[in-house]
Amino acid sequence: MTTTRVGMRCPECAQQRTKVVRMRSLTTVPRVTYALIAINVVAFLAEGHISISGGPTNKVYEEGALLGSFRGFPTLGVAHGQWWRLVTSGFLHENLIHIGFNMYVLYILGLQLEPVLGRVKFATIYAVALLTGSLGALIVSPHDVTVGASGAVFGIMGAFAVELRSRNLPIMRGGLGGIGGLIAINLVISFTLPGISWGGHVGGLIGGALAAAIIQLGDRMRAPALALAGCAVLAAAAVAGSLAAAKSSEVEEGAVSPAGLVSPES
Repeated sequence: MTTTRVGMRCPECAQQRTKVVRMRSLTTVPRVTYALIAINVVAFLAEGHISISGGPTNKVYEEGALLGSFRGFPTLGVAHGQWWRLVTSGFLHENLIHIGFNMYVLYILGLQLEPVLGRVKFATIYAVALLTGSLGALIVSPHDVTVGASGAVFGIMGAFAVELRSRNLPIMRGGLGGIGGLIAINLVISFTLPGISWGGHVGGLIGGALAAAIIQLGDRMRAPALALAGCAVLAAAAVAGSLAAAKSSEVEEGAVSPAGLVSPES
């Protein structure tokens, strides 16, 4: 044994150097968060209708918004092969209030969560939540036009809560009840105010929480690749469920023409 400043160590251990992790080597700039905000803003500008409370109607919006199917319109909707709507709808918004609130919450949460999780894990959770949000919206309101990043943002809220619980930190501590209070307030708004896709919000919340739990399990098992594979399976299941929900909406009664639809904010 060799005498060292930290006690007795074997000769081999005494010769090893401890790896030093410096603060500047950690992920401190939430690049994925900034990129997601930039993509949402560019997509919003591409809609061509910037207003406080109105809604766009141009080609970008019509081709990118989420909807399951329309009776009498056999080419419109996810049910008719327009699967890209599951993704593009998560980057479109109704108006400045809609995108402003979503991007503000994304910025606040991403600023804290992305440096902790890392870029890949954060982006994975966001992607899974976006897809499970689309699934929830199609299950609840397959004939409504739905847009917004709220489903993915709800997923980040769920992941934030899971991360706090894994560190034995209370989710209700902080301003407005912490992240738990923020989730509760937004769920109440989702269920009480008209024109909001509560299915998309709940779907995104569940998907983000599940993805975060899978990633944490992978970390405990020291198998991050396996965790990402699990998230990929979850995302694939959300896509498959969305296609099935959209397809089943074709035979439901009460589908109306596009001109008669409202556009719930996701």
